[in-house]
Amino acid sequence: MVSAHGARTGNSRTALDGAAGVVLDEVSLRIDGVSILSEVSAALPPGTVTGLLGPNGAGKSTLLRIIAGIDRADAGTVALDGAVVGQLRRREAARRIALLEQNLAPSVDLSVREVVLLGRIPHRSRLLGSFGGEDDLGVALAALAMVGAGDLVDRRWHTLSGGQQQRVQIARALAQRPSLLLLDEPTNHLDVSAQLSLLHQVRGLGLTSVLALHDLNLAAAYCDRIVLLQAGRLAAFGTPAEVLRPEIIRAVYGVDCDIVPHPRTGHPVIVFSGPDEPPRPNEGTP
Repeated sequence: MVSAHGARTGNSRTALDGAAGVVLDEVSLRIDGVSILSEVSAALPPGTVTGLLGPNGAGKSTLLRIIAGIDRADAGTVALDGAVVGQLRRREAARRIALLEQNLAPSVDLSVREVVLLGRIPHRSRLLGSFGGEDDLGVALAALAMVGAGDLVDRRWHTLSGGQQQRVQIARALAQRPSLLLLDEPTNHLDVSAQLSLLHQVRGLGLTSVLALHDLNLAAAYCDRIVLLQAGRLAAFGTPAEVLRPEIIRAVYGVDCDIVPHPRTGHPVIVFSGPDEPPRPNEGTP
C-alpha cells in the first residue's frame, strides 16, 4: 500500500488548524466490526475542486455522506469553515452543504422548475411551509443559469437527456445556496461531451466542491486536489501531479501506466497499459 505521507502537500496536522474550507481530521468508521474508513485526514482550501478517487469499495460514498453530516463517523471530525459538521443542526447543515448522490431522481414527474425548487426546502420558514414564491423562483432560475440550463426551466423531467438531468440536479443543489457542494459520481452514464461540459460548469461555480470520480483523467483535468482512498485509508493526498503517479496508481489500482503532459494544458494524462503490453523499462520480471 502506498504511504499517504509520500504524496501529501505540506504538513497535514498544521493544515488542520486552518478555519476555512473543509478539514477532515482522522475520520474513521466501522460497521459490524468492519473498517470502512480509517483515520482519513486532509485539508481542502475554500473554493477548490477536490477529486475523491479510489477503487470500488474504497469508501468514497461513505466519506461524502460523513462530510455532508448525513452519516456519523465513529472517530474524528469534519469541519466546514471552522464549524464541526456533526455539531450543526440538520437544517443548518442542509443549508450549508449540498450532496448529490448517485441515481437520485424525483420519484414523480415534475417540471424542471419544480425539481430545482426542491433545493429551497431547507430555507422554508416553517417545516411544512410553502415555497415557490418570487424569491425562491429567482434563486432557482439563477441556479439553472449557473449550470447552463436556463432554457430547460419549462421542460418536464422525464423528457431530459442524462446530461441535462445531471445539470438540473446540480442546479437543485445550488438552489440550497450551499458553501460546500458534494457530488457522488456525477459523470456516470454521460457521454464524453456531457462529462466535459458538466465538470467545466462545476469548476466555474467557484464553490468548494468534492467530487467522487472513477475517471482519473477527468480528475487530473478538472480537480485542484486529489484525495485517493484505498480500502478506507488515505493512500495519497495532494495535487493531481503529486498523486497521479505511476507507482501510486499501480499500488492502488493494480494497473501499469505512463504519465504524459496534455499537449494543450500541460495537466497529467494517464495512459494505461494492458496486461499483454510490455512492462515499463527496468520493471521486467527478474
